[in-house]
Amino acid sequence: MAWIDEAAAAYAAQVADTPRMVTKHIAALTFEKPVRPGQIIKIYGEVDRIGKSSLRLNIEARRHSVYNGTQRVVVETKMTFVRIDGDGEAIPISEKVRQKYRDPKDFT
Repeated sequence: MAWIDEAAAAYAAQVADTPRMVTKHIAALTFEKPVRPGQIIKIYGEVDRIGKSSLRLNIEARRHSVYNGTQRVVVETKMTFVRIDGDGEAIPISEKVRQKYRDPKDFT
């Protein structure tokens, strides 16, 4: 779980173009497949929605086989992150970033 949070937070910081992002919410985590010590886990994310000071990501963790290159989904979840200032208060995500990830349906 810690790996998922750390990887998702790093991606959220990259998306929002700031190092100051904190986890606000993690949806239910159900491990669909076992993960054993020594196995390679790959974590993927995509922007689901972006708001004034927060963004929500779709996160997927996959178990990767070095023997045959296959991947099996072990966890899927949605995570919300908030941009903060030096005092830990929420601040807006830049308009440039929000425009980049705006849903095309918002323009119809």
